[in-house]
Amino acid sequence: MQTGENEQALRKILDMTRLISILLLALHFYYYGYSFFEQLDFRSKFSDRILENIFKAGLFSHFQKSKLLALLFVFISLLGARGRKNEKLKTKTALYFVFSGLLFYFGSGFILWLEFDYAFAFYILIASLGFLLIITGGTLLTRIISRSLSGKDIFNKENETFPQEERLLQNEYSINLPAQYRLKDKVRKSWINIINPFRGLLVCGSPGSGKSYFVIRHIITQHISKGFTMFVYDFKFDDLTKITYNAYLKYRHIYRVEPQFFVINFDDLNRSHRCNPLEPSSMTDITDAAESARTILLGLNREWIKKQGDFFVESPINFLTAVIWYLKKYNNGEYCTLPHVIELMQLEYHNLFTLLRCEKEIEVLINPFVSAYLNEANEQLEGQIASAKIAMSRLSSPQLYYVLSGNDFNLDINNPLKPKIICMGNNPQKIQTYGAVLSLYINRLIKQVNQKDKLKSSLIFDEFPTVYLNNIDSLIATARSNKVATSLGIQDLSQLKKDYGRELADVIMNITGNIISGQVSGDTAKQLSERFGRIMQDRESLSINSSDTSISRSRQLESAVPASKISCLSSGEFVGMTADNPDCRIELKTFHSEILNDHKSLQKETENYKDFPAVRTLNSTMVERMYGQVKNDIQELAESEINAISEDHSRLHLILKKK
Repeated sequence: MQTGENEQALRKILDMTRLISILLLALHFYYYGYSFFEQLDFRSKFSDRILENIFKAGLFSHFQKSKLLALLFVFISLLGARGRKNEKLKTKTALYFVFSGLLFYFGSGFILWLEFDYAFAFYILIASLGFLLIITGGTLLTRIISRSLSGKDIFNKENETFPQEERLLQNEYSINLPAQYRLKDKVRKSWINIINPFRGLLVCGSPGSGKSYFVIRHIITQHISKGFTMFVYDFKFDDLTKITYNAYLKYRHIYRVEPQFFVINFDDLNRSHRCNPLEPSSMTDITDAAESARTILLGLNREWIKKQGDFFVESPINFLTAVIWYLKKYNNGEYCTLPHVIELMQLEYHNLFTLLRCEKEIEVLINPFVSAYLNEANEQLEGQIASAKIAMSRLSSPQLYYVLSGNDFNLDINNPLKPKIICMGNNPQKIQTYGAVLSLYINRLIKQVNQKDKLKSSLIFDEFPTVYLNNIDSLIATARSNKVATSLGIQDLSQLKKDYGRELADVIMNITGNIISGQVSGDTAKQLSERFGRIMQDRESLSINSSDTSISRSRQLESAVPASKISCLSSGEFVGMTADNPDCRIELKTFHSEILNDHKSLQKETENYKDFPAVRTLNSTMVERMYGQVKNDIQELAESEINAISEDHSRLHLILKKK
């Protein structure tokens, strides 16, 4: 027991043991230096009798025997020594004392061979010095802290490891990524199994973290190999388009009906198909026109996203809705294209309102504008309409008109009779313009894809915040039953908040069932760390006092993947969480691993990629001719319709005069 009396008794025993070792060494000197001490007249009958008895006991039968016995008692006395601990003391220093002491202690016997005057006195001096050095070194060893908290794992890496899913779980929809992870001090193979991609997949990561190379390219190739129809938003055209096209060439034979491959690209018209996002047959009622108008205007004016509901935001949307629906109803949608909408908006107010008043379904939408015009409230009218006209005028270019006015394909990619794989390319230098048009394409595509009794489809958005997708949360929430897998690539949650607003960004982040994240920082890293939960980790503390050193160990819950670790992930290193199915439970959903890519085979595969072939051969004259044709169509429409109204007495009241 650690009581004061016991400690005092132990200290006395140790002192007595050390005294015995000193006495044995003194007897050794006296016995083997008897003649030396006799010359100094250090002898008596009593001491001679003691030496005689010790000799009979065999203690001095060998020169080193008594010295070893004295050293043994020193060692015993050091076993119980409790010197004050010192963190600055090093084992190397104590061992220097011990080894030098042993060298002097046992090497001092060579001095006796020299046979010079007072040789034994030098022997006593050197041996005693060695004896003292041994005691000093041994004492220092007892004062060294035997366990240090500053171990090799200074970043707590081993403590923050946890078991991960090592099984390969596959089904007809799954995405499976081979990986490896650390468990304590071992590296183990694992699999990232996205067995239910219909619950949404969010891929996060700063530039260079490997989102496209390690994750998105595998989503594309694996889904095409499993017969998915597909839409790919290729922000940096044609990086993902090449991967998609070559995967299509490799696996198109596995589809029941071979899909068609289409590309939308506004920079190289020779390698782009044409598609009308306002196809009349795809708009069943005026709400479709309203959604299209909202998508295009919010895509052109991203700051309006946070101001939805304001008068000067909703008014331009209503105005554009009226124009779209008018062209949809006119002559069975003959001119229902976005270029014709843009040109119709540019008519003078008295002609434009005269035409729009002829359509009963949009009368409610245009009445406020007509009233403002008749009352000569020009400032109000300009505030309501000019913002829409100015924004839409940015789309007035021959290249855009050419692509948007054609009809090479429809956007129903998962039609069982005509499956499609569509890639749409953006240009980082023209994000504002192209992004708004692509947003309209995507909005109309989703409307047609998210229906029952269609083929399984995969929607992949690289750099998702660069387009505006209205009701993306509804798509992820409801499209699961229609087998629509949505994969969103973003750099950071703050980027999503900037472009979509805080509320919608939080909804997107929280509603996705599968998350794969590379290096991110700030609030994104904190939110992900909280989502991944906590694990039991070992903790150790060291306490030093004058007489003892105590080490306490405990276990407590700490973050499985701290935010600081997420913010310093290497390229190809990902953390995340997967969702499971009722028929395939996954116990270990959270992962922190390095995705394994076969770099050599991927490089070889990339070098053998085939470029997407040219769709047609165009020149600038043909494109300009189409541009002029759209303008002529609207002029002819306006003239013919106004003439028809002026000749119809029942509609003469609809004609507005120029102010």
